[in-house]
Amino acid sequence: MPPPSLLRYAWLSIAAALATIVLKGVAWWMTGSVGLLSDALESFVNLAGACMALAMLSLAARPDDETHAFGHGKAEYFSSAFEGLLILVAAASIAWAAVLRLLDPQPLEAVGAGVAVSVVASVINLAVARSLLRVGRQFNSITLEADAHHLMTDVWTSVGVIVGVGLVWLTGSLWIDPVVAILVAANIVWTGWKLLGRSAAGLMDVSLPADQLAAIESVLVRYRAQGLEFHALRTRQAGARAFVTLHVLMPGDWTVHDGHEWLERIEADIRSVVPHGHVTTHMESRDDSVSDADRTLDR
Repeated sequence: MPPPSLLRYAWLSIAAALATIVLKGVAWWMTGSVGLLSDALESFVNLAGACMALAMLSLAARPDDETHAFGHGKAEYFSSAFEGLLILVAAASIAWAAVLRLLDPQPLEAVGAGVAVSVVASVINLAVARSLLRVGRQFNSITLEADAHHLMTDVWTSVGVIVGVGLVWLTGSLWIDPVVAILVAANIVWTGWKLLGRSAAGLMDVSLPADQLAAIESVLVRYRAQGLEFHALRTRQAGARAFVTLHVLMPGDWTVHDGHEWLERIEADIRSVVPHGHVTTHMESRDDSVSDADRTLDR
């Protein structure tokens, strides 16, 4: 079973999406603002993304089996990619509605009440986003982090829409509302594009971030000072789990037992600086020239 805390926060995201859909839908119905409509439509994306996150977190937490020897961690990238695609679809819908309203402006009604309802929805999103981000970083879950960043984008989007509605109310310029909605759509496209890029990077086995690579190098530096050498260091991220492999070159006259003890220490030290890291080492003789030929992926 997956950690209860992750599933609990995924359910929290679903509840927040349902609540904001209702609140923003009411705000749009009260005001007729296409900007508030765009905000409500994005909440449907939040709901779909949260449901996908729940499913993928459950799958990612399954233990390794005969057909998935490295576990199911990459399932989290399907969640963020799915959410990214939904965001792009929502952005296109918002832009289309905004252009139609720009061509045929309509007066806004009950602006004060509608904006108040939208503010309540934004506060809910802000609180949930902060919780998801904290837990996502704690458990190294890209799914929860992506959901949190998307919700934060929704918060800033809501702020922009509220400002737009307020300016219409103050100035009487109806064109401001659809223009703000178009800007909202552009912001959503950027968020979706970044999520798709991050998902693709994970599925393509991108290396660990620069700060973690530097932390690994700091460990290796200490062992180089004790006479060991290293090559063929490879890293990749698979959801919450990180994989690190490297070859360790040792003096040729060491026994297998001695070498194994050093490998255990090296692996433990790397795991201490790489959260949720799975470290695999390969022992080679420093005195054998063949060892130097084993650097590339395709030897």
